[in-house]
Amino acid sequence: MTFHADAAAFTFLAAALLTALLIYALLPTLQALKLGQPVREVGPRTHQKKEGTPTMGGAAFVLVAALLSLWVGPRDGALYAVLLSMVGLGIIGGVDDYLKVTRRHSLGLRARHKLFFQGLLGLFLAWMVREGLGYASRVAIPLTGYTVDLGPYYYLLVILMVLATANATNTTDGADGLLAGSFLPVLAILGYYSYWTGEFSLAAFSIVLGGALVGFLFWNAYPARIMMGDLGSMALGGALVAMALLTKTELWLLLYGLVFVVETLSVILQVFSFRAFGRRIFRMSPLHHHFELMGIPEPWVTAGFWAASAAVSAFSLWALMRGGL
Repeated sequence: MTFHADAAAFTFLAAALLTALLIYALLPTLQALKLGQPVREVGPRTHQKKEGTPTMGGAAFVLVAALLSLWVGPRDGALYAVLLSMVGLGIIGGVDDYLKVTRRHSLGLRARHKLFFQGLLGLFLAWMVREGLGYASRVAIPLTGYTVDLGPYYYLLVILMVLATANATNTTDGADGLLAGSFLPVLAILGYYSYWTGEFSLAAFSIVLGGALVGFLFWNAYPARIMMGDLGSMALGGALVAMALLTKTELWLLLYGLVFVVETLSVILQVFSFRAFGRRIFRMSPLHHHFELMGIPEPWVTAGFWAASAAVSAFSLWALMRGGL
């Protein structure tokens, strides 16, 4: 089954409209239940006004993306794998969100519990992709044209990818519209590459999730009236890592997901520098907070990250289409 341009456009718009309307319907309930976003006390002062903004809005685009992709796209093992990864990590993030709002604190699940359940899901995803769907354990090395067969170590790679990607997207979700807008170019190139390589269910999923994120951005762009929460950010990480596995671009994720990589590295470097030398590299981490504390308005910071994501995504697609050389 292929996706014609008019059908793709209609599906994209339908996903956007359904998500926007669902959030419109959910907002009063979220406000009545006082499911508001707790804000870190150590964050930028300008973010304190976000305290109490309804959270867990990611449930809307996850629900629309899951149901609509099952309806309009080919239902095959690849689609079930990406939905498992997205919904599974979304549930872990949702539990984290629930604990935060009920405890009225910015800390939810303990880190070790979160990593355990993410790793468990990663192990099952690796088994599903490798044994259930028969994908090879050979991975491509970006920009070289070479591949390497990891054999049983492929399971370890997938677990590490799930842990790193879910937490990288979670880290990037720190400014209004930042993660959703940065994710869209990555989704676009993966969708196009999926279509080009014959993974039509993944291409259809990309169109649906892309539309759902646009509908979410209507409410989440600055000034945000709803937050996606860990439910949404981890779900996007799950979708991303599954698509990387199913398009056999596992290590390419480091390139087209460079914005998420840099955001995570900024946190790691900040913590290492402070513990090792007693000095901070950035005014605040993740990196987007550093730019905010430099006096750059939050919407400008967000736009810059969107542009950076679009640039690295476009380069990645160009390189992939040329065979990675």
